[in-house]
Amino acid sequence: MALKGPVVGIDLGGTNMQIGVVTPEHKITGRAKKKTRADKGADAVLDRLAEGVDEACDQAGIALNQVAAIGIGAPGAIDHERGIVMEAPNLRWNDYPLAKTLSARLGGKPVVLDNDVNVAVFGENRLGVGGNASDVLGVWVGTGIGGGLILNGELYHGFFGTAGEIGHTHLFPWAPLGMTKLEECCSRKYLMDRLARLIRANHESILPELTDKPLEEAGASTLAEAYSKEDALTVRVVNEAAELLGIVIANFVTVLSLPLVILGGGLTEAMGDHFVDLVQDSVRRHVFPDRCRKVKIVETKLADNAGLLGAALLARERLS
Repeated sequence: MALKGPVVGIDLGGTNMQIGVVTPEHKITGRAKKKTRADKGADAVLDRLAEGVDEACDQAGIALNQVAAIGIGAPGAIDHERGIVMEAPNLRWNDYPLAKTLSARLGGKPVVLDNDVNVAVFGENRLGVGGNASDVLGVWVGTGIGGGLILNGELYHGFFGTAGEIGHTHLFPWAPLGMTKLEECCSRKYLMDRLARLIRANHESILPELTDKPLEEAGASTLAEAYSKEDALTVRVVNEAAELLGIVIANFVTVLSLPLVILGGGLTEAMGDHFVDLVQDSVRRHVFPDRCRKVKIVETKLADNAGLLGAALLARERLS
């Protein structure tokens, strides 16, 4: 039996949380955005989640008891069947019973938990650019890099429940610790750290003129601005990252023969079409066999809303 009434969707990230009240027609009628502040501990994060749900419900003009369920996407390795965050380094959580704990904070409402990129890819495929494709890889590039897989029309979790963790695949196993994985080479955090080191080593760049923050803390919009102004150092670093990201995606396409890849996340959205084109060019040069070069690499349409819409939709479907 289909759930009646609105569902709250939550996109919990290591830096921010997005919360929305979503109708059965997939319309967001109330929302809240807060800093996660994981350094304050799990209880503080749960307090902020509960406050955000209350704020979103107030904006939507409903009481919490009118909410049918809660869907939440969280970063890291997730046991979606038990509702546990197994490993989430950027939240500093291990084996944390998020679904049970959040349900208790919200009056016993049922809570459906999955990986944050899984729910974003699920939402984007069903409600956005994916067009409900049968087989899709989603790669979200932001502070870190996460991935999600849809195979035969269903989210694919794999035997251990953690499929899609593309950011933790190794590119350079012989490199020094902290420089071996895709996430450590191509995420927004890595790119800004690398650019800051190069600038301190006397490489010329306009980046310091574009932000009042330490470069390591600058956002994707600053990176995109420098790139758009053809800052040579930024262009070189971003282009190298797009090439490496394309190589890893090409490996997934080669292994799974995927026709569609969706790119999302703060860095992708800030950089826009040119970044997507660079990644697509790299993918098509590295896939096998030649027929896989027809793979389409597209940018998210739902952007910031993909996660909360996907979490709400997943909760509605799993509990119906």
